Amino acid sequence: MMDYDKEHPTGRTLMRIAVTGATGHLGSHVVESLLAHGVAADDITAIIRSQAKGASLAEMGVHLGVASYDDEPALASALKGVDRLVLISGSEVGKRLAQHANIINAAKTAGVQFIVYTSLLNLDTSELGLAAEHRGTEELLAKSGIDHTLLRNGWYWENYASAIDSGKAVGKFYGAAGSAKVSGAARRDYAEAAAVVVTGEGHTGKVYELAGSPALSYQDIADAVSTIIGSPVVYTDQSVAEYQQTLEGFGMPAEAASMYAAMDPIIAQGALYSQSTDLQDLIGRPSTSAAEALSA
Repeated sequence: MMDYDKEHPTGRTLMRIAVTGATGHLGSHVVESLLAHGVAADDITAIIRSQAKGASLAEMGVHLGVASYDDEPALASALKGVDRLVLISGSEVGKRLAQHANIINAAKTAGVQFIVYTSLLNLDTSELGLAAEHRGTEELLAKSGIDHTLLRNGWYWENYASAIDSGKAVGKFYGAAGSAKVSGAARRDYAEAAAVVVTGEGHTGKVYELAGSPALSYQDIADAVSTIIGSPVVYTDQSVAEYQQTLEGFGMPAEAASMYAAMDPIIAQGALYSQSTDLQDLIGRPSTSAAEALSA
């Protein structure tokens, strides 16, 4: 463990770990995983956008650092005294590279010694629209001079939660991915991997391709949904234009629907498929099944 520049009342040396986006879908799981791995609540700093969002964390004794990804000075202040950082990639596609630059610069200012970044599976070859900002962030980390580890996360099974609604409504799961195979896992699996890496040793400079197993086709995912809801669900393959219209019909904004629909043909080419066992090796267990993740 790294030395932290103050002592705990018990006399032990502290290593403070910060998590950005700590109340988000993935970040909240990372905090839970850190606690489960024996990190004391007062050795964790949760970087959040507003004090109110962190009320439950504060009650547990977690430190709160209030700063948005857009506010570099506030981020530097929030990261003061932090040794290690889990940088959860931002959710605002198109703004993320600048936001991640703010966090990395703030980490340098604050003296953070190690960063774990949640990147994208198969980034070296990925043509997904999400890939460019992840590549840019990995390049920023390489130039930062800060020790770091790249966790190239695969798809979250929870991303297919809308299939439960369409399965119940019309017995169908829609997409435009043909016979694609997706090596997905649950958010908590990826969060546990992040906790293992940020609290461990020997990970500096490593690139982990985090893929769930077994990989599933879209019909396999439909079968998982069928198990959950107790009635048959069939995968319906559409054109990109048809799928976009379907997503909009289920209430997704047009811009987001266009982005998600455009990803499926790239997914069909294997963008989210991998035989890597890095995820299972890090967490020491099989990854969570789609049925279990979607049930939760």
